[in-house]
Amino acid sequence: MGNKLFAIKSVDSLQADAHHGGGLKRALGAFDLVMLGIGAIIGTGIFVLTGQAAAANAGPAVCLSFIAAGVASAFAGLCYSEMASMIPVAGSAYTYAYATMGELVAWIIGWDLILEYLVGASAVSVGWSGYVTEFLKHMGYELPKTLTSAPYLWDEAGQHFYRSPDLAIINLPAVLITLFVTAILVVGVKESARFNAIIVVVKTIVVLAFIVCAYPFINPENWHPFIPENTGTFGQYGISGIFRGAATVFFAYIGFDAVSTAAQETKNPQRDLPIGILGSLTVCTVLYIAVSLILTGVVHYSQLGVPHPIAIGIKATGIGWLETAVEIGAIAGLSSVMVVMMMGQPRVFFSMAQDGLFPQFAAKVHPKFGTPWVTTIITGCICAVAGGLLPIGILAELCSIGTLFAFVLVCLGVMILRIKRPDIKRGFSVPGGTYFVPLMGVLFSGGLMGFATIASLWRLGLWMVLGLALYWAYGAKHSKLQAQIREGRYNPDGPVEDGVSPSGEL
Repeated sequence: MGNKLFAIKSVDSLQADAHHGGGLKRALGAFDLVMLGIGAIIGTGIFVLTGQAAAANAGPAVCLSFIAAGVASAFAGLCYSEMASMIPVAGSAYTYAYATMGELVAWIIGWDLILEYLVGASAVSVGWSGYVTEFLKHMGYELPKTLTSAPYLWDEAGQHFYRSPDLAIINLPAVLITLFVTAILVVGVKESARFNAIIVVVKTIVVLAFIVCAYPFINPENWHPFIPENTGTFGQYGISGIFRGAATVFFAYIGFDAVSTAAQETKNPQRDLPIGILGSLTVCTVLYIAVSLILTGVVHYSQLGVPHPIAIGIKATGIGWLETAVEIGAIAGLSSVMVVMMMGQPRVFFSMAQDGLFPQFAAKVHPKFGTPWVTTIITGCICAVAGGLLPIGILAELCSIGTLFAFVLVCLGVMILRIKRPDIKRGFSVPGGTYFVPLMGVLFSGGLMGFATIASLWRLGLWMVLGLALYWAYGAKHSKLQAQIREGRYNPDGPVEDGVSPSGEL
């Protein structure tokens, strides 16, 4: 039984899967992938989480939180680049785990990715709602709080949910933007990429405008003390606050992860995927550090614990036109983040269904648009409900810890494949030998998981228990790999034989 659960999927068959395509259109190039990565990374991290982490955890030292998260992301990004260039299929870390650590681990990481993208897109929709509400207020139209905020909030001290004191009913803007993005993604991935590329240009210009225009208004006194003294509670300022902040803002670095899920729709994945992953990560890390320093220099960090902290920073400068521009850029930017996140999640469903671990409706591709339309619609509906009912803090923390868990397993996978299959052709190889970069990725990402809140760890654990129950109830019985093992057709080290297709079908 143990051998069956940890049976790996042949890398050769996965590469054949990539050539086969599974019905998905190969429409994306290197520029599209860089734009997709920037589209996912520049968004909630700059426009929302910078203020949240500064106010609650790190103070002005939130820039150090971004550096710590960026270093961990860099190690993981290198490992993702090697894996994605070698196994360029939809599924991201799920597929990589299947090829290195076996079916059970692959299921666990696939289930984790589902959580990551679901709550990630929901968190972004809440941030989008905050900026839309602020923009409309600036224009003279104030939406009621009952329709623009979460009805359920979380008490960190008491560890329980409680009803919003504003008697909120639903965060309606968050629901509407989620449904709109869902419709875009059903139409087609190339159309989604074009929509995203336009928005990426707009929001990048807006971020640069904030950096240039707000810089003269920095008050150095706002940076003192640069690392506020710890309050006596772990994670509230001090050194522990910096790393708790890093665990929170890690949510902002999942863009290159989403790039890898588009591997099966990339024209030249061996060349384009590493460019998309590392290029977008480099650009965005520099911008994060600059924005966090300037924001905490213009406004005292204690005032930034709101869904729209950049807008607060602009108000302090008194530059009216920039306030409007940043609000529009944030709205557009967060929209593009949702496009990328909600594009990635259905493709994880798609890969798992192709392997028999999910019902086959999840692998259906629209005959006209060439997209996994059923799972896209399901994802959109679930995201709309979560974004409409829950606060951004819970959603962002849960997404961050899920991302870190995925990074740990991908880094381990690179090391395992380097040892077991050094013969496999790699379009991109992690520098520094077999162990250094993967081990650093494991240590940094695993270490940041230790700074997550206890409640987030419990939620991740409960989600995993639910996933394992689903695996035993359905996945283990319908797995195509398990069918090959039972019928004596399984070959973990070589190409697919005996009339079995790359997907394991007769």
